[in-house]
Amino acid sequence: MLLAREFVAYLSRQIVKKLTPQIIETPSPEAVIELTANLITEELEVEDQLNEEVREILGQYSDYMRREGVSYQEMFRKTKNTLIAQRKILRASGRDTGDAMKLSRDKITDISHKLVNTYRTNRLIRLKKEQNEIRLEIVREMTHLLQTEDKVDRASRDKVRTLKRNVPEGSEEWDLLQKRYYAEELKRFGIDLAR
Repeated sequence: MLLAREFVAYLSRQIVKKLTPQIIETPSPEAVIELTANLITEELEVEDQLNEEVREILGQYSDYMRREGVSYQEMFRKTKNTLIAQRKILRASGRDTGDAMKLSRDKITDISHKLVNTYRTNRLIRLKKEQNEIRLEIVREMTHLLQTEDKVDRASRDKVRTLKRNVPEGSEEWDLLQKRYYAEELKRFGIDLAR
């Protein structure tokens, strides 16, 4: 998934915290947080499932691609783009669409629409403002948090790259160091994923 599950949970808590009690009213904020986290997770998993499907398709042609010298990455990109166009799926990855953040602006907007519709139809939630106003507040909060997360991610990767010894990116050591520095950077930005 583009975002770690812990960050999705944090993002959901922050969205609900920002919306209650001025914008939405609920007797059970925990239920709204869970509802929000589930919706965001489902939206992000659509692209994960698509990536897995593309891998399976290309797995069937691996011998042909090796024989003909076809680039796996290029075929992956073309196949994925074809499936996205056929199924009219919104691309979740911001970097694929030219956005600086991990999530594309289109995907953030789409998620905000779906959240507002979900909130509107849920018996536990009473909307206190106009739907579009709520949606725009969700977009602002998500964008702010995702921009901060992007800074944290970049800073943690830069720390690993600037180590005196060369740690190859993608190695197990790289992943462990990047996760450790990521956690340190989150703290530096005042983000506690546990609350």
